[in-house]
Amino acid sequence: MNTNTICALATASGGALGIIRISGPQSFEILSRVFRGKGDVQNYLANTIHYGHIVEYDAVSQHPVPIDEVMVSVFRAPHSYTGEDSAEISCHGSRYILNKVLALLIENGCRQAGPGEFTQRAYLNGKIDLSQAEAVADLIASTNKATHQMAMSQLRGHFSSQLAQLREQLLKLTSLLELELDFSDHEDLEFADRSELLELTKTIDHHITRLATSFETGQALKQGIPVAIVGKTNVGKSTLLNRLLKDDRAIVSDVHGTTRDTIEDTIDINGITFRFIDTAGIRQTTDEIEQIGISRTYAAIDKARIVLWLIDSEPEESENAEMQQRCEDKSLIIIQNKIDKSDNTTSRQGTIAISAKYGQGINALEQAIYQAANIPTIQENDVIVTSSRHYDALVRAHDHLQRVLDGMAQNISGDLLSEDLRLTLDTLAEITGGQITPNEVLGNIFKNFCVGK
Repeated sequence: MNTNTICALATASGGALGIIRISGPQSFEILSRVFRGKGDVQNYLANTIHYGHIVEYDAVSQHPVPIDEVMVSVFRAPHSYTGEDSAEISCHGSRYILNKVLALLIENGCRQAGPGEFTQRAYLNGKIDLSQAEAVADLIASTNKATHQMAMSQLRGHFSSQLAQLREQLLKLTSLLELELDFSDHEDLEFADRSELLELTKTIDHHITRLATSFETGQALKQGIPVAIVGKTNVGKSTLLNRLLKDDRAIVSDVHGTTRDTIEDTIDINGITFRFIDTAGIRQTTDEIEQIGISRTYAAIDKARIVLWLIDSEPEESENAEMQQRCEDKSLIIIQNKIDKSDNTTSRQGTIAISAKYGQGINALEQAIYQAANIPTIQENDVIVTSSRHYDALVRAHDHLQRVLDGMAQNISGDLLSEDLRLTLDTLAEITGGQITPNEVLGNIFKNFCVGK
């Protein structure tokens, strides 16, 4: 653990106000050299705010020269974000002022913090676990209601709490099996009831599988749910994209084959981000560039979770069969466009009728897209896995538990079962940054059993 005192700008420059954060064992000593307020900084009580000035000393007269009038917030260890003595200086947002204050702090003993170092110190000091530390980054990067709720849930420790419960159950299983090994000279002695062990292992594996399964939804919400807009040339795909985005993002023309490549952009519908992909029109063509665009259209369909098939007339049966086959594992929404035209007023059954040009039916289409995403309502305590690192650890934990279940089915010895259970514990510990020690297993044995009885 680095015991340097660090400082960094905690807000983006250019605003009305800026906050500079300090953390480390010399926070108040260094601050006392540059801050002039009422009383001695080193005697300020925790969780208090003080008015004063940041000053530097004139090289000739050695008199203090005010740089800015500021408010200083004081936090004392261990009751701070990092778990260390910390302070926050709220000053005006001038780039010159912020850089000057940082320079003064560094001149007086601070070190410029590295990326994420405040949160890293919070983790190393036991204020948060590793998954909560990652949630801080997700919270900062959240772009909609869903990603904000997922990050807040993880930051509040709901994911960690579920893992802690699974960890406690696994630790109990491991302790029982290892206790048997300590009494291995009594072959008929069995502390762990195998039927209870089997049911508990299945229950734990079910919870781990459920968490791992949520990763697909988590990634979709985090990255934006991919929606491909497909159809023939000149059917109105680019017009629809522009209408949904409320911006002229794609070129619109009556000339067939205008769109030669995929165009992507995102919008929020009911707090969920959707990533729309406008594609090249599907048709038979000898144009080499357009053929490449069409192949990218099919690639976009493969990657999409929702496909908007835009038509302006009744498609041929072969076209319908091909699209249904390509989208059999996706949500396919058939949209009849150009209902504003007099010869296109009859709505095809099972389609959503719109006029992309004039905006008719767009609200109904947006609601259909939202429903097709089939995203569960996220409650405050819900846990949805969004990190590929967490997902990988959960999958490996599931594999270890499968070996435990297979081993019990084959009636293998407790020491081999115990090894796979320990591997599961270690794998889950990777998520939160914890570690299982022999002393912890031993302590759990003594807590639950009176060995000397």
